[in-house]
Amino acid sequence: MKFKSFSVIATAALTSVLTLYAVSYFQPKPHFTAASTPISSRGSLTAYDDNNATAPMGAVNFESAAASAIKAVVHVKTATGARLVTDRGMGDMFSQLFGPRQYILPSQTGSGSGVVISADGYIVTNNHVVADASEVTVTFNDRYTTKAKVVATDPATDIAVLKVDGEKNIPYMDFANSDDVKIGQWVLAVGYPLNLDATVTAGIVSAKGRSLGVNKAQSLSAIESFIQTDAAVNPGNSGGALVNTAGQLIGINSAIASPTGSYAGYSYAIPANIVRKAVNDLMKYGAVQRAYMGIQYVDGSNVSQEESASLGLDKTDGVYVVSVVAGSGAAKAGIKKGDFITQINGVTVNSQPELQGQIARYQPGDNVNIVYSREGKTYNANIQLTNLNGTTDILKTESSAKLLGATFRPINDQEKRSYSIQYGLVVTNEGSGTLAQKTPIKKGFVITSINDAAISTVNDLQQALASNKELQIAGFYPGYPGIHYYSLINPAGGAE
Repeated sequence: MKFKSFSVIATAALTSVLTLYAVSYFQPKPHFTAASTPISSRGSLTAYDDNNATAPMGAVNFESAAASAIKAVVHVKTATGARLVTDRGMGDMFSQLFGPRQYILPSQTGSGSGVVISADGYIVTNNHVVADASEVTVTFNDRYTTKAKVVATDPATDIAVLKVDGEKNIPYMDFANSDDVKIGQWVLAVGYPLNLDATVTAGIVSAKGRSLGVNKAQSLSAIESFIQTDAAVNPGNSGGALVNTAGQLIGINSAIASPTGSYAGYSYAIPANIVRKAVNDLMKYGAVQRAYMGIQYVDGSNVSQEESASLGLDKTDGVYVVSVVAGSGAAKAGIKKGDFITQINGVTVNSQPELQGQIARYQPGDNVNIVYSREGKTYNANIQLTNLNGTTDILKTESSAKLLGATFRPINDQEKRSYSIQYGLVVTNEGSGTLAQKTPIKKGFVITSINDAAISTVNDLQQALASNKELQIAGFYPGYPGIHYYSLINPAGGAE
């Protein structure tokens, strides 16, 4: 009897399982979509409120933002004429025996995008789009093409300002406050990828405050605090616009993360607040005025797990202070080694890119309020920012900069073509200070790198002096073969 009862129960259970399997197998499969709260489209560049507003549920309409943005984004084309190149040989045996070799580098063309930021024809693009170009032309969405002048460039932020003359009432794009950008919000990338006509792609903001190291190839004092999105960006999009659904500029597209060179899922834009500051400086002074607190710090993402644990980076929010420059704004405000900076003017910072991105929008002489923690307690301090010379002076040109007792200037376009290099700093007077006393470097020497980092501007040299105690200076004398290396103990070697 017990055996029969067990058989009945087992049969019933098996039948139930088979029934459930059959229902699940033959029933149509559901389509799963990620839940999101899209940002509503306003359709007007002036009627825009901040990204803290709660948007209504429903589909996002990109039409108005795309229509206005396309009119303000231009196709940037560059040309570099054929030129005679002198190969100094890097000291190889052939050059030592027979002298420098010369050859013709054929003409080259390039392509990118740009964003009109004023009705009278000022355009912002990437420095790497127009670097070394002998001619720049821009084509508007209505296919009108005209020449553009490069007003000024800043390799550290990868920003360049162009100007087209004789134009009035050009459609332009307003800047948004990029601090208000939220992870998950909808954005549009607008540009001219792969030499196509104006193209719009959509995606979301997937991260903020990202650093890739791409700007370090252009400048030792590189600033990177990118907005990361999954809006499709390809070669040619560089210098184009990243816009919100109101059609406002929240970033300048600059780079992609890709194993192939084409779009593979992530793109990166320079935040609008950094762009706006750089553009204003370039238009007013001809050079970006970079401010410093006077600290060296550690980014937790760049240290080992053991170092992170020993410094408490794995348990404490903020950016760890390694050292403080004597006499700097940070020192005067009482900041010490071991402090964790957690906020700058009310904005939370937890990494080097986030900290750099905040400080990059201020001028020497500005005061910022910071929040920091020390031994578990929270403090506030006001810091006056300075330039790397420790002053609040605004430098309108770099030609008068005096460091190590010497004066320097960046190489000009003609020298770039003649020397077949893309960057360098010329010693205009070796002076009688540390450089002259400790090295045989003379007037005319072209510095190309320090400690293997490219030197493009006086700001790069200032950054090298602030960050390194031991310097290895590499460069050459025009007209002579070979690269020369000089070692120097930096008497002012200190902090960022």
